[in-house]
Amino acid sequence: MERKGRAAPPAKNSLFATMASGGRIVHQSARESSAMYHRILVPIDGSKTAAQGLQEAIRLAAEQKASLHILHVIDDFPMLAELSDVAAYDDVLQTLRDYGEKLLSDAQELAAKSGVKAEVALREVTGARVATIVLAETKANGCDLIVMGTHGRRGVSRLTLGSDAELVVRAAPVPVLLVRHPGTEPA
Repeated sequence: MERKGRAAPPAKNSLFATMASGGRIVHQSARESSAMYHRILVPIDGSKTAAQGLQEAIRLAAEQKASLHILHVIDDFPMLAELSDVAAYDDVLQTLRDYGEKLLSDAQELAAKSGVKAEVALREVTGARVATIVLAETKANGCDLIVMGTHGRRGVSRLTLGSDAELVVRAAPVPVLLVRHPGTEPA
């Protein structure tokens, strides 16, 4: 049966491509044809902004039927400068590892509750930027999007603390989505 005139509008909140084919109007879900993203990297650190980034990554992954690669990076350089006692350093480093594993486990569980497959990675770095690890993980795991929380710092605050998010945006081989927690104001 051939339809004439206007086709019914697509369902709300759905992505449809309307194609004319041989006089017929065909609706095809964009999700069925091809997803924009297949593997999303999301770095987390336990902050509110990282949690907001994780929530957005889970939402996007569910919509795109993509998987997540959730990353936590332990930067032990500040500890090296402050802890001269090797035993204290080892204890603190183990505490950071335990904390990172718990963060990743909770994040993976949160993704699973939304029906999103997630792999986790815990990386340790000494004397390198976290951004470098994020970029390396992106390439090594074939991620096609990075979603990360940002504090939105500006001016002296950004210059003093640096911005791993900015470094990722500048050097990323894939698109980057920066998410700021609603309660944070740019500094």
